[in-house]
Amino acid sequence: MPKESGDNFVSERISVEGVLTVALFGTEDRLLKTLESTYPDVEVHARGNSVLLKGPASQVQATKNLVLEMIELIRAGQDLFPQDLTRSAKMIENGNLKPAEVLSQSIISSRGKTIRPKTLGQKTYVDAIDNNTIVFGIGPAGTGKTYLAMAKAVQALQRKEISRIILTRPAVEAGEKLGFLPGTLNDKIDPYLRPLFDALHDMLDPESIPKLMASGTIEVAPLAYMRGRTLNDAFIILDEAQNTTPEQMKMFLTRLGFNSKMIVTGDVTQIDLPNGTSGLKLASDVLRDVDDMHFSLLTAEDVVRHSLVAKIVEAYSKHDDAKIAKKVANNEAAQNRIAKKTGEK
Repeated sequence: MPKESGDNFVSERISVEGVLTVALFGTEDRLLKTLESTYPDVEVHARGNSVLLKGPASQVQATKNLVLEMIELIRAGQDLFPQDLTRSAKMIENGNLKPAEVLSQSIISSRGKTIRPKTLGQKTYVDAIDNNTIVFGIGPAGTGKTYLAMAKAVQALQRKEISRIILTRPAVEAGEKLGFLPGTLNDKIDPYLRPLFDALHDMLDPESIPKLMASGTIEVAPLAYMRGRTLNDAFIILDEAQNTTPEQMKMFLTRLGFNSKMIVTGDVTQIDLPNGTSGLKLASDVLRDVDDMHFSLLTAEDVVRHSLVAKIVEAYSKHDDAKIAKKVANNEAAQNRIAKKTGEK
């Protein structure tokens, strides 16, 4: 509970005319509880058509900014969740774009669900897809890099900007050996392509997908099947690109045809190649200054899965940074020992 401390303690009243309190604070006050936990020094009271804030001036101002953004989003017809408030508070704190500008950008709507960017990093990524022919979405699990690319592909297809969607990924096992897989070719490659099918089912009527695939409007295939082709009038997504070799990456990128767009997604911390260099890593170095290409780097702040996923990603990042720092320190120590021995001789 905040304590009054002279001029630093203020009260601020916000009009919420035309907005239902239940929409603003959520069922069972879930959004109100998130608001209070985000700014614990501020008292929040809903009274009629207004919200009263009491607390330290800087915190009250931050809370007011967040409430005003919530009101704007609700008036735009957006449903709010506690995670939206947490992310919005970070955007306001960092002085970035207004949360309402980020969270109100709808890509597609399917079966009552609207797919949209939920963080500033995701909005930058989506905007880059609109403005560039080839975009690399690089980041940890849960940042929406493949999901948003898929949404943009479906959007382009629905708008008739392209005539087909091509989804591909390298058939590399993630640490474990799958062994011999029985069945048809489709049965054999299904385990590798299943995540892409899952995203498709979220965005399209499941009954329409087999028809779209049978007609060639949607094609899902292993990366090896791209060799020798020129892909015109298509939206092409390469997923799990960290598991491509440099040769495979070059082969894929040079399949680009007229009126086509390519999105390459991957996580450089999850390379499952048995040996050799990742094509995604090399492409990041070689192609960074090429026009009409964009590299979007997503971070743990852009993770939109369970909040625990972001903490897991951050913990592993710190662990990896510590390992690198230790390796550098050991190398420096070894060089110093060698220099010392050389000097003694």
